[in-house]
Amino acid sequence: MKIFKFGGASVKDADSVKNVLRVLSIQGFERCLIVVSAMGKTTNALERVVEFYFNKSDYQQEIAKIKEEHIQIAKGLFDENHHVFSEIKLFFDDIESFLRRNKSPNYNFVYDQVVTCGEMISSKILSVYLSDNEMGNQWLDARDFIKTDTNYREGVVNWEDTEKNISQLDKAKTYVTQGFIGSDENNFTVSLGREGSDYSAAIFAYCLDAKDMTIWKDVPGVMTGDPRKFENVELLSNISYEEAIEMAYYGASVIHPKTLQPLKQKSIPFFVKSFISPEKAGTKIGISTENQLLESYILKENQVLMRISTRDFSFIAEDHISFIFRELAKRNIKVSLMQNSAISLALCLEDKFNNIDELEAELEQDFNTEIVKNVSLFTIRNARLENLDKLYEGKNVLLEQITKTTVQMIING
Repeated sequence: MKIFKFGGASVKDADSVKNVLRVLSIQGFERCLIVVSAMGKTTNALERVVEFYFNKSDYQQEIAKIKEEHIQIAKGLFDENHHVFSEIKLFFDDIESFLRRNKSPNYNFVYDQVVTCGEMISSKILSVYLSDNEMGNQWLDARDFIKTDTNYREGVVNWEDTEKNISQLDKAKTYVTQGFIGSDENNFTVSLGREGSDYSAAIFAYCLDAKDMTIWKDVPGVMTGDPRKFENVELLSNISYEEAIEMAYYGASVIHPKTLQPLKQKSIPFFVKSFISPEKAGTKIGISTENQLLESYILKENQVLMRISTRDFSFIAEDHISFIFRELAKRNIKVSLMQNSAISLALCLEDKFNNIDELEAELEQDFNTEIVKNVSLFTIRNARLENLDKLYEGKNVLLEQITKTTVQMIING
């Protein structure tokens, strides 16, 4: 069985959905499970709904806008009396009904019940469109299969239950389902983290012992840098799981960090291809003897640099570091880079849930702290160290770290 994942850009409008049909016609859709993200920028729009809801603003108007956008996409795909329009309406009715009835003050819980509806709607539209065009498939609710804990917005997969559920699927059929979502033991929706649809595809691939997995992007494959940010980038045609994991960890946006582990465990080949040119080979990630070690550039934006030092000039010891990391974990703040000296610790942090001010207030009870927001972590993999001076040109470097093959610098501006 093959696993295909189509991201938001590949289903952003009616023409894009039609292009998915074209891609599947070229690639073959039999014995395939298709994972789809929310359409275009729907996730961002639904995030605004949640913000408006908690700010007691007019969230209904925001919902109406998103609904109309999906109706317009559907009008480009279906006759006006098609049953899909009533199904789209039901999804939006469910959002409004939930928000009217909700009593929970938990932002993350509400977020997951609302924002994940984007995937439900896009997958339904795609499934129906494919069926109407002689690509028979069964629509699946991923929440019935991927089971998690109650860590809303960053759900941890219950692999035992998930594998038991997914293994019951008929591998001879074709399915369309959602990325990004699972459910807890009470069947409340739990998301797998922002951009988690790739991870969803990998979960299905692992549990179904898939032949291979392909994610379809608007780039030719994994490049040596984001072509929107760097010039003269090249395609990496073959890379190993290990190199891909390193690139994902450092922030390569084309690969979700958690995607690789389940694929590597079962040696499932992973392809990154272009939905614009589906006939091209793209990038193959796997057990590679042809690993291309080209110099690669990764820019991880919206980071926070935090410097922590002891007040009495004592050493930063293991108990200090243990305490600091516990506080980071409590607030779901991820460490992108760390560097310590005798009396200080510098951390480059990813604060997806806007908890950095709370963390600083907690740490300031025992330490001196200094933070710089909106910095970027610039990583050069397989760096040619003889060109180091050129890499620093025009950059305001706040911190640097150099190993045998990797250069990292925190830059401001």
